[in-house]
Amino acid sequence: MDRISGLSDELLVKILLLVPTKVAVSTSILSKRWECLWMWLPKLKYDFRGCPEPEGKRLLLFLDRNLPLHRAPVIESFRLELYGSYLSPENVKMWVVIALSHCLRELDILHESYPPSKPIVLPSNLFTCKSLSVLKLDGDIILDVPRMVSLPSLKTLQLQSVTYSKDETLQRLLYNCPVLEDLMLHLRDYGDTMQKYFKLVDDNDKSHYCLIEHMPNLIEAHLDVSLTHIKSLIGSITSVKRLTICSRFDEGFVFNRLEHLKVCICNDHSSNQLFRLLKSSSILQELNLFSMEDHEPQGMDDWNEPSTVPECLLSSLQTLSWSTYTGEPQERDIVVYILKHALHLKTARIKSYESAVPKFDMLKELSLSSRASASCQLIFECASED
Repeated sequence: MDRISGLSDELLVKILLLVPTKVAVSTSILSKRWECLWMWLPKLKYDFRGCPEPEGKRLLLFLDRNLPLHRAPVIESFRLELYGSYLSPENVKMWVVIALSHCLRELDILHESYPPSKPIVLPSNLFTCKSLSVLKLDGDIILDVPRMVSLPSLKTLQLQSVTYSKDETLQRLLYNCPVLEDLMLHLRDYGDTMQKYFKLVDDNDKSHYCLIEHMPNLIEAHLDVSLTHIKSLIGSITSVKRLTICSRFDEGFVFNRLEHLKVCICNDHSSNQLFRLLKSSSILQELNLFSMEDHEPQGMDDWNEPSTVPECLLSSLQTLSWSTYTGEPQERDIVVYILKHALHLKTARIKSYESAVPKFDMLKELSLSSRASASCQLIFECASED
């Protein structure tokens, strides 16, 4: 220990970053040399989940007393995993205010309470933090966005199951994130309270997509939306490079940057939607057909061969993956069509479940089909249903 204690403060802080924050704090009892070192940590994570109530209350008291004494000029990340009805929203709000005063770059809060307790209301100065680049909020949190919002450095925003104080809250927030690249929202409706998951998952019966405006810097989106009238929503995300979608899709949109596309095949008219998406994505490189978690695969519906071949098949598509292939005629025809026209395809990976169709029959049926790409490798995988 004496040899380690002889190292510089900067090096010792780097060593403390390798262990959980709770362990790093415990080193303060070792000696005077270690007493305040943890206060220079640029990354802090406090986890109340799994703590018995007495231990959780001690941790709460520790944060109240010691977080105001933190000395790091920049807090790179501040993560709170909160659980327990004894937690006070006022305490959490104060901790966030303190973290923000240290040029906070990443804030990540998970708040679960059972039985339900008063939700957390975040401080208004969070929404004018110039240094914040990542904001992740999940759970019993109220997002009350003030009129003055400026998040010039925010690139990643993830909001899951949070509550919005007003209908215009989301629009106001997104409009003032000029460099936003990664957006994940969770939209759900419980009574009169709209709670939101871009990753956008929407199973409510109200349409709030008019609140989402064009996001030209968005790189990735995940849509799981059951409603049919989502033109404004689709139009706002046409700049993405990566798209995961389980939604109806109309013609008329152009994804001129889309390179990676994942399409859930659980809903009706999925083959027509698939080819509408392919036509809209002229530089697509990777196509993945799958079923989202908790979505029941239904197979492809009948389809008519397109009158014109999508541009991406002729110029850019390199990878095809189908993770829930059943071997039904409609699915077989789609794979055969892609193999026949994809000039630059390198890999076609087909995965089926053991009970779907005999592997040998699939292999024989598809391997005999013509391929536009002489270098295309056809790979079959058989997955267990367990």
